[in-house]
Amino acid sequence: MLRRSVLSRLLRLSLAGGSVLALAGCGFKLRGSQNFAFSSVAVVPNPGGPVAIELRRSFGSAVHVLSTEEPLTLAQVVLSVLNEQREKTVVGMNSSGQVREFQLRIRLKFKVDTPHGKELLQESEIVLERDISFNESAVLAKEAEEVLLYRNMQTDIVQQLMRRLAAVRLG
Repeated sequence: MLRRSVLSRLLRLSLAGGSVLALAGCGFKLRGSQNFAFSSVAVVPNPGGPVAIELRRSFGSAVHVLSTEEPLTLAQVVLSVLNEQREKTVVGMNSSGQVREFQLRIRLKFKVDTPHGKELLQESEIVLERDISFNESAVLAKEAEEVLLYRNMQTDIVQQLMRRLAAVRLG
């Protein structure tokens, strides 16, 4: 009986060790905090839309985000949000012409420059889409779900943008 429990424990330890080695060997790594090549950024226009506002909050204490009173020349990097757009289109209808499904979309166009005009990231666009079913008997619940989906897409866009900004190199 004692021998069986020892073998069982040994087997569990070897499986756990093997899975750790497999994960380490495949290049898996948890995302850590972003390291930026700059210490100050200006996000224009200020305050901008919901994505720009959330982006300002995401930098935390790692990077100084310029306020509206500070001149752009104090920033090492200027992130210009050129267009921030939310769209909602019908993608499905039933046989009587009632809407059954929508597609929600957020588009963000941006570019990254230095205050002196040197282009660090050319004009780019991030587009996220989510499908949402619709039921006229649950309109309030579907509206709340839509708001939640937009908020989640907004957070995803900010995270993608932060990863792109972490890849920016000055000089």
